[in-house]
Amino acid sequence: MTVEPVPAGPEDDIELDLFLEALNRRFHYDFRSYSRASLARRADLARERLGCATLSEAQGRLLHEPVVLPDVIDAMTVQVSEIFRDPEYYLALRREVLPHLRTFPSLKVWVAGCADGEELYSMAIMFKEEGLFDRTLFYATEINRRALAKAEAGVYDIDRLPVFSQNYQKAGGRGSLSDHYTAAYGRAAFDRDLRSRTVFTEHNLATDQVFSEVHLISCRNVLIYFDTALQDRTLGLFAEALTRGGFLGLGSHETLRFSAHAHAFAAFDEPDRIWRRNADQEMLNAQ
Repeated sequence: MTVEPVPAGPEDDIELDLFLEALNRRFHYDFRSYSRASLARRADLARERLGCATLSEAQGRLLHEPVVLPDVIDAMTVQVSEIFRDPEYYLALRREVLPHLRTFPSLKVWVAGCADGEELYSMAIMFKEEGLFDRTLFYATEINRRALAKAEAGVYDIDRLPVFSQNYQKAGGRGSLSDHYTAAYGRAAFDRDLRSRTVFTEHNLATDQVFSEVHLISCRNVLIYFDTALQDRTLGLFAEALTRGGFLGLGSHETLRFSAHAHAFAAFDEPDRIWRRNADQEMLNAQ
């Protein structure tokens, strides 16, 4: 049964504020610094999924029925990606960034906001084909626990494979994408070996701190959902986490040009949204 929403009114902003405050104080999920327009849409989706007429009613269910939390987090987060999404980005990594990373005896790569894992497997496949996989430790982090579980499973609907394969070829793939998965019963399971060197862990860019020094951070199509303050906080975390001369990759509509931390980076391949941590900058002050 579909519950019709109450028509929008001036109380909507108050309801949204209280809903976000409940999420933060009760469960420590802080969405308060996300883009307001995006938040309103996502919160309304959460209301709809909970079968509530108002966001206040949804807030009541959230506070008194913790079992609905996974459904709320699913609605509040975005898990839209593809294997080798924006293949030009991966081609630039393969051709321009990996030759630099090859000079290190061991590597750490952070895929921040990994969603259902498509970007993690793209990275793992590329590193394997370039002979860097066995010396690399990957961190795949995500705020959504359900999405993180899907990422760790590495299983996708088989009807997505044609687009995945096209992206792989455009990204400079050295063989066939089918070399890296097994298909059966309408699903494609990527090889277990591809996640054998990955740490899957929950991490919130709005509240958590840096957990390791890394050589490459790929955080794509995440900053677009943040307000300016949270974007700056996130880029500050990335500047702190990267080794001197480490690389940062962002989404096709994201930039750090106007960030408070822009001075910590130099454009490496700006058309493909790749920056490099300045080697001569002092570490940023603690946020």
